Amino acid sequence: MIDSNAGVCIISRMQSNLPCIMKTAAAAVSLLIMNACTSISGPSTGSVKQAGFGNTKAGESTELYTLKNANGVVAKVTTYGATLVELHVPDKDGNLADVINGFDSVAGYEGDGNQYFGCTTGRVCNRIAKGKFTLDGTEYTLATNNDPNHLHGGGDKALSKQVWKAAPVDGQAAVVFTLTSPDGEEGYPGNLSMKVTYTLTDADELRIDYQATTDKATPVNLTNHAYFNLGGAGTGTVLDHELTLNADHFTPVDDTLIPTGKIDPVAGTELDFRTAHVIGDRIPDKGATKTEDAESATLGYDHNFVLNGKAGTHRLAARLKDPDSGRVMEIYTDQVAIQFYSGNFLMNQEGKAGKAYPFRGALCLETQHNPDSVNHPDFPSTILRPGQTYRTTTVHRFSAE
Repeated sequence: MIDSNAGVCIISRMQSNLPCIMKTAAAAVSLLIMNACTSISGPSTGSVKQAGFGNTKAGESTELYTLKNANGVVAKVTTYGATLVELHVPDKDGNLADVINGFDSVAGYEGDGNQYFGCTTGRVCNRIAKGKFTLDGTEYTLATNNDPNHLHGGGDKALSKQVWKAAPVDGQAAVVFTLTSPDGEEGYPGNLSMKVTYTLTDADELRIDYQATTDKATPVNLTNHAYFNLGGAGTGTVLDHELTLNADHFTPVDDTLIPTGKIDPVAGTELDFRTAHVIGDRIPDKGATKTEDAESATLGYDHNFVLNGKAGTHRLAARLKDPDSGRVMEIYTDQVAIQFYSGNFLMNQEGKAGKAYPFRGALCLETQHNPDSVNHPDFPSTILRPGQTYRTTTVHRFSAE
């Protein structure tokens, strides 16, 4: 969401009927305009504690911040990648469990087993076709780290691999992370100054606020890449979880997972989660135990769903339930879309407390703009220009039933 005047709240004109919008010239600029004056989460009166998280391979020190709310819910975040490391929420009997994949120190996040666990992803999350885009007459070339495409901000200087600065918020269970990505880093134009704020509210919500400014036109599409298993991280697969998505449409892709430019209805397809469905019910190879055994073209779910309602206004995007523990997660966002990824490349890597993360043992629900938007003028724009402020908020609300 982009706001050219931080003192004024503006709501996007984009409507839920995206196929009709795409026929209008306004679609290219109906972008990211966020209603920054609307509160979508409860108050935070908890605490923050700081500890070391180890040194990177380059010798940089990292820190771990523990957020605790009035109910005992705990979130832990690190300066490495502005990453969500742990999230302990209660089940129907009040028992806490950590529900996200991660590692016990920064060494794990720099290792081969890290698949963007819990990180802040960007400058542009998801994929950019062939690592190229043209902006204001200049062609830019990015790393093709997901051959043949650019993925999640690129290589060693992607946001997920940098050490951010951090500052706790007085009187709240909240931490603000800041980072400036210099002009040309990972091939992107402009000095991009970013702020990511994690807040744990007393309503058992994890709120993530993103903000960015630039001195040169550049694409921006930030998200968090947490892997969730509401039964507890490392407790088996998520194929028994029940998922609901507030999306009538999705973006079809080619065989490299780049959108074709179409917006198709989910009705009559295995992508119809408008009412709750057990995730594994419509995966043809749900008995597979590793990526190599998967038969479906996308190896499971790895799809971008276009959310109903007005982009720029906060609304329910997804609801996830683990029937055994009774844990429920609702996701609210002002973003255009959400990527549902069913953990198709998890490889039994060892994570926190020695637990293994099996194939399809966790899932991602990433709020975002459509993938490769910078190369699709009919998609809502991701271009941030000098004088504008990028703002977007996603709230994860937890309960049990």
